[in-house]
Amino acid sequence: MSDKPVLTKKIVVIPLTMLCCLLWGSAFPCIKLGCGYSKIASDDACTQILYAGLRFTLAGILALLIGSVIERRLLIPKRETFPKAAKLSLFQTILQYTFFYIGLSRSTGMKSSVITASNVFLSIIVAALVFRTEKLTLRKIAGCLIGFSGVVLINLSGIGGGFRFTGEGFVFLSALSYAFSAGLIKRYSRTEDTVLLSGWQFVLGGIFMTFLGFVAGGRISVINTKGVMMLIYLAFVSAAAFSIWGILLKHNPVSMISVFGFMNPVFGVILSYLLLSERSDAGLYRVAVALILVAAGIITVNLSPKRGSSVKIKSE
Repeated sequence: MSDKPVLTKKIVVIPLTMLCCLLWGSAFPCIKLGCGYSKIASDDACTQILYAGLRFTLAGILALLIGSVIERRLLIPKRETFPKAAKLSLFQTILQYTFFYIGLSRSTGMKSSVITASNVFLSIIVAALVFRTEKLTLRKIAGCLIGFSGVVLINLSGIGGGFRFTGEGFVFLSALSYAFSAGLIKRYSRTEDTVLLSGWQFVLGGIFMTFLGFVAGGRISVINTKGVMMLIYLAFVSAAAFSIWGILLKHNPVSMISVFGFMNPVFGVILSYLLLSERSDAGLYRVAVALILVAAGIITVNLSPKRGSSVKIKSE
């Protein structure tokens, strides 16, 4: 039998990454549905931040409760863990989702899906050039380009129109924030419990966003069963997906895991088509070709190059 760690085996990694991508893909339409149920206007940034803060505070609590049950101990952080959780929460929760919620409300779900897909490129570049945890190779770049072409293909009908810095620009800044959070998770997971770190960063970031949104004048005036259930679902999406993703990043290269993120917008487009009034002209043929391109990109990045055949781009 192979002594290769279970969480580095493709037969385990692929289903877990697909589950995370399905959950994150569902967030695109569900955020819009949740804001609709709670009557949050697209131009009410303060209430959007408040809503996001409540979501992530709840997500952190769920992650810590589930993690405590699984590990049969309370996930209480050490004193030296708090600064790491606070720094991670700045990028993974506060900046990423403040930009994302505001940007998404001023753009379409489809266009946001395409821009968000840039976090795959950004994660690999940041890991190589900023954190220097791996090398940037032509194979990785080629895989990203192939996968990204699939994302663009499936969104062709929805990516037209103008550009707004507070819309599409904010969605891009959200993707950049995620790239830095992925690098931090990789670094901190060497010495910290990933679920504990993920849970506490959500709690810290969620409380900060809730406070910020409330002080700035945000108010959720409409509370109903649909709105509450959607908020709980979105909290579950974050708690489950980020905890699993963080564990996978701990045991695998950032490039290997991040490239699966190209499936997020694919799921996002499909679910936006099913759940929202947004309709794409992408028929079955285009969706099939997009999936093939995304799969090809993932395979390309994860190919094991022959010894001596890899061309590396220096990150120093």
